[in-house]
Amino acid sequence: MIHPTHMTPILTPLRLGAPVATAALLWHSTALANPTDAAPCRSLPDPAQRLACYDRVFDHPQAAAAPVVLPAAAPPASAPTPLANAAPDPAPESAQAANMLSRFWELDRADKRGTFFLKTYQPNFVLPLHSTSSINNAPASPTHPSTSTANYRPTEAKFQLSLRAKIWEDALLPGADLWGAYTQRSFWQLWNEPASSPFRSTDYQPELIYVIPVPRELDKLPGGWHWRMLQLGWGHQSNGQSDPQSRSWNFAQTTLGVERGELSVRLRVNRRTSERGVDDNPHLTDYIGKAELSASWAPGLSIATLTHRNTLKLSGRGSTQLDWSYPVDSNHPQGLRWYVQFFSGYGETLLDYNHRQNSMGLGVSLFQY
Repeated sequence: MIHPTHMTPILTPLRLGAPVATAALLWHSTALANPTDAAPCRSLPDPAQRLACYDRVFDHPQAAAAPVVLPAAAPPASAPTPLANAAPDPAPESAQAANMLSRFWELDRADKRGTFFLKTYQPNFVLPLHSTSSINNAPASPTHPSTSTANYRPTEAKFQLSLRAKIWEDALLPGADLWGAYTQRSFWQLWNEPASSPFRSTDYQPELIYVIPVPRELDKLPGGWHWRMLQLGWGHQSNGQSDPQSRSWNFAQTTLGVERGELSVRLRVNRRTSERGVDDNPHLTDYIGKAELSASWAPGLSIATLTHRNTLKLSGRGSTQLDWSYPVDSNHPQGLRWYVQFFSGYGETLLDYNHRQNSMGLGVSLFQY
């Protein structure tokens, strides 16, 4: 496009007629009179609107027929427009800890992850150093007396593998889920080389767990507590050994879960169900307990869980266990964690269900959630 200021030198050599020359000079003088009036026209994206804008600025006869729409003013730099798809800031640790039960059992709709994804259940740990005050060298039960004495050492290794997966989401009730779980706990005489480092005991425990979330509008309890869930479950536990060291039982359980801030509490009641054949461990629940109270505290990066099992009788039996963990790398709290465990009472293993001991283990937990 030829700029208007270049037209005068072109018109003179061509010796235009007086009327045409006069009109050109008038148009040229008008453009020079208001050079800034056309600035908004350059930013119009539509060619028709841009042409109409120039016509209006330079008083073209058809300018009134085409309205000019000027571009909207850009927002000031001090108030940038937020991005619609920007990711929200991560919740602080205190908020995450306050929703521990919800995240673990996927109680809220936002926490749902679908079915058949493997997750942890009970802690997964390896304790290379696990020492007991009283190793059980002659395990026995009323139906299976001990026939031999082993030569186990009080220091051994203990490890646990525990996984679960949701197999039915929104099962029967809104938000309720059915989970399948499996836990395996082993005691290995790792430091007993003269006896070829045998496995002293391994317990196997499959479970079905039906989790019913409590609606948020109904979960409020006194003192700032929230009743978050109800669980109904069935399980089987066995040590997989033959007589006279065979131990097993079936159980049904009911669990209530409440939380307040960084603290979550679970109350579980176990009921032993009938079994076929000879009972390998009669009166088992009179030793290991019929009820379990567990409290988990997550202040920052630490996680501490205190579990007490009670027989609901004044027998002095049952057990108390404390588990504590802290991340090896504080930047990855869901990864490898230092792990410490204390146990006192009956039933650290099925083989020891009627044998009292105090023990401590040191090691690492493998992964969280």
